[in-house]
Amino acid sequence: MAALDHVTGTGFFTSVDDVSARLAEAGYLASTAVATTVFLADRLGKPLLVEGPAGVGKTELAKAIATIGRARLVRLQCYEGVDESRALYEWNHAKQLLRITAGREETWDQARTDIFSEEFLLPRRC
Repeated sequence: MAALDHVTGTGFFTSVDDVSARLAEAGYLASTAVATTVFLADRLGKPLLVEGPAGVGKTELAKAIATIGRARLVRLQCYEGVDESRALYEWNHAKQLLRITAGREETWDQARTDIFSEEFLLPRRC
């Protein structure tokens, strides 16, 4: 099982104590619960989604983990009404309208299948 853990996880951390120590070196003092959660997310190779009220240290935790992993941090400011589709891309409405206008001889079902394809997405740049 240990070999599988290293294959599926990133292997940044060897233990919960290692997480605590390395986060402290990066300027973040983690509780045992936070260090355990970070360790498990790392070991399982899963994302760590953190939520909570303003000022509790969510962004600082992310910065510290990014520093340890030598990764670029992309921060997404979430608010009510933001879902993954709004955060990651938007529709090219002008191109969709041009496509609908150009395809006057087709049914709505045919046009809809086309205009909601990847060709009409504008990815957001970080």
